[in-house]
Amino acid sequence: MPKMKTHRGVAKRLKATGSGRLKRHKANKSHILTKKTQKRKRRLRKADLVSKHDEKRMKRLLPYGG
Repeated sequence: MPKMKTHRGVAKRLKATGSGRLKRHKANKSHILTKKTQKRKRRLRKADLVSKHDEKRMKRLLPYGG
């Protein structure tokens, strides 16, 4: 059986944590920032984990860990 290919788009966006969960960046931080509060923009800076429900699908796209 041939090797599985990693989905390059997902590989660039996600990173595996030590415990095997997937880390992602939050959306809505690229433009139209003037109307967003400082508090909201500050929260968007922090990384987040992929939800448990989506994790199985994402891991299928990253067969070798990401």
